[in-house]
Formats: sequence, structure tokens, C-alpha cells
Amino acid sequence: VSTVAEAIEAAEPIGFPLFVKATAGGGGRGIRRVMSREDLEAALESATREAESAFGNPEVFIEEAFLDPRHIEVQLLADGTGKVVHLYERDCSIQRRHQKVIELAPAPNLDPELRDRICADAVKFGESIGYKNAGTVEFLLEPRSNRYAFIEMNPRIQVEHTVTEETTGIDIVQSQLLIAGGETLEGLGLTQDKIKPQGFAIQCRITSEDPSKGFRPDTGKISVYRSPGGAGKIGRAHV
Repeated sequence: VSTVAEAIEAAEPIGFPLFVKATAGGGGRGIRRVMSREDLEAALESATREAESAFGNPEVFIEEAFLDPRHIEVQLLADGTGKVVHLYERDCSIQRRHQKVIELAPAPNLDPELRDRICADAVKFGESIGYKNAGTVEFLLEPRSNRYAFIEMNPRIQVEHTVTEETTGIDIVQSQLLIAGGETLEGLGLTQDKIKPQGFAIQCRITSEDPSKGFRPDTGKISVYRSPGGAGKIGRAHV
């Protein structure tokens, strides 16, 4: 949508709350939560300005908003024959400013039947669009009802792919390169029945922020870095 009239028309079948989101990018930019129709115009103007500044494209779309949801994403691998497999899910619900902070694999306390349905729907999506290579299908999960909704697909290897590699033992980067060269999933031994997750993995992102400005993202030169070590130790960096 690009006008208030289009936004109101798109919002009617969805209802409120909803999100106005940039079509040309992500990372928490160009996104606004709208709780009522009265707030829609201001949110649309704000989101389109930010989208234009960040991505060079002011176009936005409107989607249903889940309040206090879990963010679940499913790692896919697909080959040129139309075969698609999932490498199970990750939980990236802990975020700040719509930016992921903690990644967990597998998603904790997720009902096995629900996990199977989410992963199966991710595979169906990949198959329906004829996807090839590594990609991630993302969902929002409403914990009270276990209702979930598709957000987007990232047609690339994401930063957080490493937690999936740790729990499945599959080198996703290597697999992508081999598939791009013409290899099949079957040739790589990556059939769904052979993919079994083991253990847990966690990834924490380090973000440069300015505490004197409400912890807004900041830039600077890292002069000192101390890696974590030992039980309960925390790494520190001075910027």
C-alpha cells in the first residue's frame, strides 16, 4: 500500500492490531505496530519515510499483529529436483527493536505435534514456490492458542544458521555450495528421515549501543575486547 485509503481498505479484513511493514527490507526498519484505525495514518507516514530512507523504496504492506508472540523460524534446504527438507526450527523470540538478540535451537517448550506442523508447512511453502538452496521460513506463534502465521521467507543463509548446524551436524554453507553445483539432497544423504536434531545450541548477538542515549545503536572503534571465560563469566568490550 502507498496511500491512507489503500491502507484502510487493506486493514478492514485484517482488523486491529496490525503491522505496517516495509516491503523492501527488514531488520526492524520500516515497521510500525498499529493498535487502532485512528493511529493508522501516522504509522503509515512514519513507516514509509523510514523505508524510503533505509531501502530507497517507500512501499509497505499490512499484516495481522500477534501480541506477545513467539518468533519461530524453520531452516530449509532444497535442490534442483524439487526436493525440500527442513532442518528443524529455531526460536528467536528475544528481540529488541525487532532485532534478534538470542537464537535457540530447538525452540524450547514447543509441543512436538505443533513443531511437526510448523516444519511441514515450511516445507510445503518451499515446494510450492520451487525454492532451491538454503532458506528460512519465519512464523509468529500465538502461545495461548497455538495459532501461527507466516511472516516471510529469507532466501539466503542467515547469521543464526550456526545453531542449526550445531544441533543437526549439517554444514549448511557447504550443502548450499554443493547444491548450487548440481548436487541433490539425496546425493548428500540429506533425506528427511536421516535428519535428527541432538542437544541444544544458543547464539547471542553483540550490538554496539550508546547507554547515554537510551541504548540506541551506535558506531565506534573497538579498542578492548575480553572474551567470556569460566562459569558465569561475561565478556566485556570498550568502544
